[in-house]
Amino acid sequence: MERENLQGQDIPQGTSEVEIVRVRDSERNNEKDLVVTETPLTVFLNNKEFVTLLCSPEKLDFLAVGFLRSEGLIQGSSDLRDLHVDHQKGIVYVRTADQSDLTEKLYGKRTITSGCGKGTIFFNVLDSLQSRPVESNLKIEAGRLLKLMSELQNDSILFKTTGGVHSAALADRDKILFSSEDIGRHNAVDKIAGECLLKNISLDDKILLSSGRLSSEIVIKGAKLRLPFIVSRSAPTSLGVELAEKLGVTLVGFARGRRLNIYSHADRII
Repeated sequence: MERENLQGQDIPQGTSEVEIVRVRDSERNNEKDLVVTETPLTVFLNNKEFVTLLCSPEKLDFLAVGFLRSEGLIQGSSDLRDLHVDHQKGIVYVRTADQSDLTEKLYGKRTITSGCGKGTIFFNVLDSLQSRPVESNLKIEAGRLLKLMSELQNDSILFKTTGGVHSAALADRDKILFSSEDIGRHNAVDKIAGECLLKNISLDDKILLSSGRLSSEIVIKGAKLRLPFIVSRSAPTSLGVELAEKLGVTLVGFARGRRLNIYSHADRII
């Protein structure tokens, strides 16, 4: 996909300028280009180094909280006692109500790449399979979902500038409420999860939009938040579809242009 030419527009945060050699029609030119910024974020949990995430350097508080929520280490804002971001050092300090040593035994000090195989602890999958299915009265027209996905794509400024990020958003049936971008699709979703938790947003009538592949991990993240819809312009995986069916999530892929595919719980889409 050819990136949009944003010459003359403001350069968005989260990008870095690099020198490149551009080749077109056998002609070589020295030019400057914008690439997405990748940075490590270290999370200290209850005064102990917990994990390092490789991410885009925006909404770091939401990312840290969303990651802890997705991993089942916190459930709501009442579980948090303190949250502080040191942007200069790339550190988030989180203090929780429960300060047991279990989290350190489970994780130790880990670095999680921005790639697709993040390596979530496997018991989370088993735990999710035993959870009660998501229940929601929300029904929505297929055309409305396509409009929301189009809106997400139009709002993805970092992607238009660099072509190097994924995007995610929370929407109701009428509009996108807020969105995030990150070099990792898991991180983009975790930023949404963290913002929802810190703002105490009810999610049983909301929609998670994503630009990335709908793998089992993305489905589990959405199901843990009790989101009834997960929609992407990309494809699902077989385990993603299986989990969505068992967990009561309406899973929609290839939502682009005038088409979409419904992989589970199609009764929610009119």
